[in-house]
Amino acid sequence: MIAASGDRRTYGTITIVGGGCYGGYYLRQLHRGRRAAAIGWRRLVVVDRNPECAVARTIATTEDRAELVVADWDDYFDTELARARAREGDVDDAIVPSPLMPHLALSWLERRARERVGADRVTRLPLAVAPPTPWQRAGHDGTHYASYATWTCPVNCVEPVRCPATRGHRAWSMPDAMRQYVASLPDGERLLGPLVFHCSHRAYGVGMIDVADLLAADAFVARHSAEARAEFLVATVSHCHGALGRLAVG
Repeated sequence: MIAASGDRRTYGTITIVGGGCYGGYYLRQLHRGRRAAAIGWRRLVVVDRNPECAVARTIATTEDRAELVVADWDDYFDTELARARAREGDVDDAIVPSPLMPHLALSWLERRARERVGADRVTRLPLAVAPPTPWQRAGHDGTHYASYATWTCPVNCVEPVRCPATRGHRAWSMPDAMRQYVASLPDGERLLGPLVFHCSHRAYGVGMIDVADLLAADAFVARHSAEARAEFLVATVSHCHGALGRLAVG
């Protein structure tokens, strides 16, 4: 399993995905955290296709600075993760995903696999067995969405042990559930991994996934599909919610 590696306080590049209302909120919160010495970075980037997005106005009129990169999210991932792969040693970058973004990690692993073995030998498949969560739904692009919440959660929830919605103990954690899900699959539906990218709270309500975990997952897929066909569970999750995908390579 690939799990979150980050207990860092200082990062290389932090990338916020999306320059709309969510991106603006994360930008403000990160700067609040920096002023409180709770988190730091060498480079802060916001990625959006719109050069006139809300964050563009924010960084032009406030002290909450960031570098706005005008690009498609997939194109940005390809470029920045290629740079990260080329660096030697510890990769200290992180990504702040948006609640409404596509499953970008799955798409990147899929493109990387196609580069290695050819597009005709890589397939994104629907889950053959539904995950054991109270709420779930299959997306149109092969992504399967799952949640332990049957209610609407606030965007700034840090998923504490005491759930603010139920007022009781949060007895669930999606990373643990993904391990149990893979272990419980019948032999004919076996999936490798799981490759879990845990969006965990780092500071002031901002969750992140670590670039190092993406690179480790890419190496895992390459290693396990080098000799024969293999299928993987790829999941970007918090404790309560997740976007899941089944990737077949070879």
